[in-house]
Amino acid sequence: MTASSADPRLFVGKTGVAGAWEDFRRRLAQGDLGSLPVLLGLVAVVAYFQWQNSAFLSAGNLTNLTLQIAAVATISVGVVLVLLLGEIDLSVGAVSGFAAAVMAVLAGRHGVGAPASIAAALAVGAIVGALNGLWVTRFRVPAFLVTLAGLLVWQGALLRVLGRQGSINITNKGIIDVANTFFDSTVTWAVAVATVVLTVAFRLTARRRRAAAGLVVEPMWKTALSLGIITACVVAAALVFESDRGLPLAACICVGLVVVVDTLLRRTRFGRHVYAVGGNIEAARRAGIRVERVRLLVFVLASTLAAMGGILAASRSLSVSQSSGGNDVLLYAIAGAVIGGTSLFGGRGTAWSALLGALVIGSILNGMTLLSIDSDMRFIVTGVVLLIAATIDAVSRRGRASAGRA
Repeated sequence: MTASSADPRLFVGKTGVAGAWEDFRRRLAQGDLGSLPVLLGLVAVVAYFQWQNSAFLSAGNLTNLTLQIAAVATISVGVVLVLLLGEIDLSVGAVSGFAAAVMAVLAGRHGVGAPASIAAALAVGAIVGALNGLWVTRFRVPAFLVTLAGLLVWQGALLRVLGRQGSINITNKGIIDVANTFFDSTVTWAVAVATVVLTVAFRLTARRRRAAAGLVVEPMWKTALSLGIITACVVAAALVFESDRGLPLAACICVGLVVVVDTLLRRTRFGRHVYAVGGNIEAARRAGIRVERVRLLVFVLASTLAAMGGILAASRSLSVSQSSGGNDVLLYAIAGAVIGGTSLFGGRGTAWSALLGALVIGSILNGMTLLSIDSDMRFIVTGVVLLIAATIDAVSRRGRASAGRA
């Protein structure tokens, strides 16, 4: 019997601190530490920039950081979905700019209301995703080439929509409010309490269901520790927002989308099919999974999330221009997914990894801005961090493969 097929209860062994250390060593050898490396890296980044500039952890800067990463994190969630299939989408940046341009032109030049303009932008994203998915599934053209062509096409479409003017200012209050609305203290703490209560309820319910099904349940101290950390983070975030302008609506939208996609992946048949296709497409096909349909829907979701990211970015900058959704948006969206722990080889990753990765990148860029470091070094540092994350992913994959052959 191989390690991959053995009963997980065979790994329980020692209990207490010794058991935790044994479990850590096993997971380290197999490259299965989850988000721990990312969290440790984030702590190191925050500690460094706070040491260099005490304003980094100020309420105002942390709120600005939240607003800065909301758009990229939203786009990165869609990239995670595509990476789970072992595919890539190089068009998400251009799609975000194109969708934002459609929204801005409808609202600014044709007087269309904010809800209809935003809905049109999201529809544009869904249509683009459907085209990408159809080309990949029906014509068997590699996603890399399809979306590379899309990057060029939708960048051109952005220029076409904007026209000779080249940019358009957003004056529609409904659109402006998307990224510039802040909730007061009452709403902030209500959201914080609801988040903690629901998280605790879901975790404990999951424990009971696993125990009732005869599955392995993690030690209660681990559950309590993780819930304590989550509670501390939520309370800290509420205190930060309350000390500044309040809870940003953009943050609620971004985290809400992460929760929705995470639930979709972990709690639905579609999510299980996504992981199955990414893990082994041929095995998934033989198991009766409608592989092409899953791939098509993933590309639709990815482009729709890219459109939402474009809306958030346009609302925050109060304009759409020829540079909207530029190449740095694509690079940071992909980097966020990979740095957050999503495997480039498919089948492994979560929606939360996009948020974690975007937070790491955003913290690095924000910190270097505070230190007045030139943009050339920002690209270099981000590239190095991305390379390190990709290397960890490759090494981890080899570790899991070796464990499976043991």
